[in-house]
Amino acid sequence: MQIAFHKYHGAGNDFILVDNRSGSFTTGGSNQEALIARLCDRHTGIGADGLILVQHPTLPASESAFRMLYFNADGLEGSLCGNGSRCAAAYAYAKGMTKGRQVVFEAVDGLHRAEILRDSKPAYVVGVSLRKCQAAEKLTNEQYYVDTGSPHLVWFTDKLDSLDVSTLGRKIRYDPKWGARGVNVNFAEWAGDGSLRVRTYERGVEEETLSCGTGAAAVALAGYLHQGGRPGHSTCTIHFRGGSLRLSFTPPDKAGGDFRDIWLEGPASMVFEGRLPV
Repeated sequence: MQIAFHKYHGAGNDFILVDNRSGSFTTGGSNQEALIARLCDRHTGIGADGLILVQHPTLPASESAFRMLYFNADGLEGSLCGNGSRCAAAYAYAKGMTKGRQVVFEAVDGLHRAEILRDSKPAYVVGVSLRKCQAAEKLTNEQYYVDTGSPHLVWFTDKLDSLDVSTLGRKIRYDPKWGARGVNVNFAEWAGDGSLRVRTYERGVEEETLSCGTGAAAVALAGYLHQGGRPGHSTCTIHFRGGSLRLSFTPPDKAGGDFRDIWLEGPASMVFEGRLPV
């Protein structure tokens, strides 16, 4: 049997997308994990950082247009993927699954809003809302922990280009103190214009990726605290090797409060389409 797929990328973070409203792509079990891992393999498969199934929502259509089910490149179901969410919204819009440029969809951590901000088929600019999250936990003068739907360590450095991100990121990701699920690792360096340059090691991919949406959000929030914070709505541009993402958010209005109104915005483009042998 063969199933149609499209490949998208958001600032270099790439995904295999499948319209699974028919339920043809079954999930669960070691065989399915092995299949997804094989499809995501860059040498023997299609090549991607993850696979996304777009499915019927569990809520009424008036509340949610679709449900996004995300799997890491290792074949295991993942936590929220920010760039994957933006690509899924672009995919659903391109296939006529939404009623317009604004859509609400379900992900592993609940409902999210998305908007197609620019339509230049097959390239789009897409924004997506992230859940509110607690202020980043300061671990050292240069390191913070923040959960933006996926757990992230943010490490500020002035040697970003010379870092061996794969080796150091893997060591931190598997440190027993993070427990069985591990942590994503983001190395960030301030640019002269107040933006941030970032390189991310992603768990589940087990390698440096060209960008990371929830990682960009984590860096923006940690950077706000690292710089001493300023009252009022804030924005931040995050530069990855695969492209740039823009974050906006409302910081906590009191000690121990939540970051709110977190909005992740950036490019999402269709690369090619084909059929999966499954």
